[in-house]
Amino acid sequence: MRSHLLNDTTADRYRRSVTEGVERVAAKLAATERPFTGVTVDDLAPRIERIDLDKPLHDTTAVLDELEEVYLKDAVYFHHPRYLAHLNCPVVIPAVLGEAILSAVNSSLDTWDQSAGGTLIERRLIDWTNERIGLGPAADGVFTSGGSQSNLQALLLAREEAKAESLADLRIFASDVSHFSVKKSARLLGLAPDAVVSIPVDHDKRMQTVALAHELERCRQDGLVPMAVVATAGTTDFGSIDPLPEIAELCSQFGAWMHVDAAYGCGLLTSLRNRDRIDGIERAGSVTVDYHKSFFQPVSSSALLVRDAATLRHATYHAEYLNPRRMVEERIPNQVDKSLQTTRRFDALKLWMTLRVMGADGIGELFDEVCDLAAEGWKLLAADPRFDVVVRPSLSTLVFRYLPAAVTDPAESDRANLYARKALFASGDAVVAGTKVGGRHFLKFTLLNPETTTGDIAAVLDLIAGHAEQYLGDSLDRAC
Repeated sequence: MRSHLLNDTTADRYRRSVTEGVERVAAKLAATERPFTGVTVDDLAPRIERIDLDKPLHDTTAVLDELEEVYLKDAVYFHHPRYLAHLNCPVVIPAVLGEAILSAVNSSLDTWDQSAGGTLIERRLIDWTNERIGLGPAADGVFTSGGSQSNLQALLLAREEAKAESLADLRIFASDVSHFSVKKSARLLGLAPDAVVSIPVDHDKRMQTVALAHELERCRQDGLVPMAVVATAGTTDFGSIDPLPEIAELCSQFGAWMHVDAAYGCGLLTSLRNRDRIDGIERAGSVTVDYHKSFFQPVSSSALLVRDAATLRHATYHAEYLNPRRMVEERIPNQVDKSLQTTRRFDALKLWMTLRVMGADGIGELFDEVCDLAAEGWKLLAADPRFDVVVRPSLSTLVFRYLPAAVTDPAESDRANLYARKALFASGDAVVAGTKVGGRHFLKFTLLNPETTTGDIAAVLDLIAGHAEQYLGDSLDRAC
């Protein structure tokens, strides 16, 4: 079994195995005509369940053949231009190369003696991102597993900085359409059930600052502590960007920590034409970025950035076997001193490879393309009487609803939209997402693929209308 260990004696076997796997995936990508096959759980589960994991195949080719049947054949392929659903981006080749390298070397980014140059590369990328944001010379941060972890750590720091006598007195303010991880984080941090105060949004799904000011004032009058305001730069459902400068002013006035959840909108940090859409982000106390959304990186690649490096001490614990206190005095850089995680992948290498091959402008060009595509998609929807589109996009998301011409019952329209989404997914011709707006069911395009065209959008809209009309026709037949 030692022949399977990756080392100096098995380098050739490693090269052959990885090459065979890469060729298999490359062939699959080249031949993929639809984003999904439409396979159901009931169809796929038995294939996986009948595999006896205690009886290995002992042959890489045989295992890849098996993997073709249980995974590759029926995977959801985000690179396809008609995958329009969630915040999943196609990935750039330099980042995939970085993924292969980091997996093989297998550095752990918790301590210097496990990572060496990996630590310094991650720190340089944190500095680079902070420079792009404009947080200032005292800024710092750390890579994380994703936006939820970044938001959790940001609110942990805000909780500790608030220095409240009782956790029950702390309040967090976030918009009605902020990410669910805000409420989840409040619960994990031991705050009161009503700790998160939801602020209504305007017609463009942006936080209403007048309402925020009112709630902050009421918080103060009630003797409570405004722990943090979470502004969103790219909401999950709408891509809307809260008014960051105004929120920053209110945070300064009321002494609240300002956290900007830019997990989606962080791509604007590299934008050549749209960077001004997130002006005000430089005033935040902390910022979440997800490179694996709008920087076209493989999952996972995210970071938490903070204005004041000293605040990261709230996540610092020392263990003699890992990062004893003396290492701080010896100026040995241990990333575990900043992180909620201990063992941690060298995910920063993917972004490093991307910047060194493509450059920041290359990323920005791709993200600007999908923002432009969303603007064109909005025009299509606004001009199409079959659909009702919610807001003009700030980033690359379109939320809309099929409106049957002969149906006046909103509940029946809900069922038609739900059916259309399910039927489209089952066909495999395209994948779209769904959400609720005002209690009604809507559909959603999240456009992150520069290869998607307005022709693709128009074709998918026709498919959606066709499925909805089929449902309504069948429904009418049943009623008769």
